[in-house]
Amino acid sequence: MTTLTMQQVTDALKGAIAAHKAAVDYLEIRVQQSESTSLAFRGAQFDGSNRSFALAGGIRACHQGGWSFVTFNGLEELGDRVADAVSQAKLVGKESTQLAPSGAIEDYVPVEIKTDPRTISLKEKRDLLAKYNQILLDYDPRIQTTMASISDSFVTTYFVNSNGSCIIQERLDVNGRFGAIARGENGVVRQGFESLNSRCDFDVLLGIEDRVKGAAERAIRQLEAKPVKGGQYTVVLDPYLAGVFIHEAFGHLSEADFVYENPKMQELLTIGKPLGISQLNVIDDATLPDLPGTMKYDDEGVPGQRKYLIKDGVLTQRLHSRETAGKMQEAPTGNARALQASYPPLVRMTNTAIEPGDTPFEAMIQDIKEGVYAVRMIGGQTNGEMFTFAAAEGYMIRDGKIAEPVSDVTLSGNVFQTLKDIEAIGDDTLYTNGGCGKGGQGGLPVSVGGPHLRIKNVVVGGR
Repeated sequence: MTTLTMQQVTDALKGAIAAHKAAVDYLEIRVQQSESTSLAFRGAQFDGSNRSFALAGGIRACHQGGWSFVTFNGLEELGDRVADAVSQAKLVGKESTQLAPSGAIEDYVPVEIKTDPRTISLKEKRDLLAKYNQILLDYDPRIQTTMASISDSFVTTYFVNSNGSCIIQERLDVNGRFGAIARGENGVVRQGFESLNSRCDFDVLLGIEDRVKGAAERAIRQLEAKPVKGGQYTVVLDPYLAGVFIHEAFGHLSEADFVYENPKMQELLTIGKPLGISQLNVIDDATLPDLPGTMKYDDEGVPGQRKYLIKDGVLTQRLHSRETAGKMQEAPTGNARALQASYPPLVRMTNTAIEPGDTPFEAMIQDIKEGVYAVRMIGGQTNGEMFTFAAAEGYMIRDGKIAEPVSDVTLSGNVFQTLKDIEAIGDDTLYTNGGCGKGGQGGLPVSVGGPHLRIKNVVVGGR
């Protein structure tokens, strides 16, 4: 594979499609060639470095509504594997194939790289990571251990389907992740994290000493915090937690495969239904520059788009693959994504956020007599429309001012009621990178964003 040109690869894929497309309703092949490096420290110990070169491929065939998915690791097996996919789809299919139309696209999407991580030696990367890890270790004697890693990957994905599309996309990801765990005299343990991402530049990892130190600062600050008293409060979410909330609690409900299979959610998520105040706008946008969820085409060759899931407080759109769009008679949205070519595409988010409003932070808290300011997130879960999140940090709001730090802040509720209870939307915004899990495909690159949010009547659990 490494000796083949792009033209030779696409010719091989087109030939395999042409030989078999008449036998099924739909056929596609994805091939992914990747080069990646990762390095990690745990505490003072260097965990090691990995450098890998890989080729993976996946074939999907659909016939009479039945899907098959077959993987391969070399183009020499392509003909046999496509034949396998075709025969398996024919065994499964019993109904009718419903795919929303998508035009035939031929395109090459290169990465415009600033500083290429492949030109940086492993020693330089290790020395840089060791410096940041030492900042965490030296910050305070109560820091018990650290987790520090940097990684980069360059991927070329080839996509050819029986509708006539042939798309080559390059993708670069550079990531830094830094964490610190602190232990207090009373045995309580707290943690703090920081992460960075770039889609075009290794230099995002340079000169970030203050951000790395922030992970240790957050862990130490929480050692001094007393558990929050459980109850119902007006809560202000910081932009990080606001973004995670809208992704986890609402974004997954917007994925049409979930809605299509759930009659209750079809009723709750009827297009045109009011869900919040008129200032509430929620987007999923694959076109924002230099974010983890950004892409020109999804893994079905559908152009990435900016979608308003909620516009002026009203549900306006949901996220689709070609199949869910066809079944629900809606337009495809470019949200079919796979973790790698060896996984089938699922309906997934890209960059999901609440758009900023017009309320400054000081005005948002000035009339709160007693409330909670919740910052970042360390864990949580959703179950349909119900959610529970654990904030990484918390502070009481007293008489319109940020007051003492509090710990063990968990927020829970019903997402639809919580959306209705949003009282104010901040005039600021922040996007942060993350990894999303679904259907056994964990760590899919996404970003979440938002402004500060003020929400009334939130159930806050303490200890």
